[in-house]
Amino acid sequence: MLTFALAVFFLIITPGPGVLSTAGVGASFGARAGLRYLVGLFLGTNLVALAVVSGLAAVLLADPRLRIVLFTLSFGYLAYLAFRIAFAGSKLAFIERASPPGLSGGILLQIMNPKAYAVNTALYTGFGFLPDSYWGEVLVKFLIMNTIWAPIHLLWLWAGIKVHQLDLSPRTHSIINKAMASSMLIVVLLAGLEMA
Repeated sequence: MLTFALAVFFLIITPGPGVLSTAGVGASFGARAGLRYLVGLFLGTNLVALAVVSGLAAVLLADPRLRIVLFTLSFGYLAYLAFRIAFAGSKLAFIERASPPGLSGGILLQIMNPKAYAVNTALYTGFGFLPDSYWGEVLVKFLIMNTIWAPIHLLWLWAGIKVHQLDLSPRTHSIINKAMASSMLIVVLLAGLEMA
């Protein structure tokens, strides 16, 4: 279980669309909007986990044509977010929107996030520790993952809020935007290669 918990920690804390967008919502819209978005991400990540452990994701991703369509849609959505981040200008706005993405935006991001499927597949199919009880192991893994997931995402939200409060130059804002966008695209491409 300790090995599983360490794997969860390192897979979740590394920058991906979920944590990067959490920091972005915090930076752009503040704590209240960030918490609503975070609840959506939490629901979305657990829906992805349920799809993985139930076998639904495996069934859908078994057909190479459907896998390509789903990955293309996912990549397109996340590339759109990355484009908006990269070209938000000198204003620090990880996600440039008139209103915060909210609960449904968080759910949608996780459902469209290939890293979420890759991480959940790796964690739920590996690191066995209760060989006589598949569903008991799945339940314990859900508890461990969510116990680690919540504080890490709250930390990224706090970081986004703090970055927003800094008095940074327009050039620095632009560099941060482009770095966040590039990071999101790299993570999506790596997750896509992992699922291929």
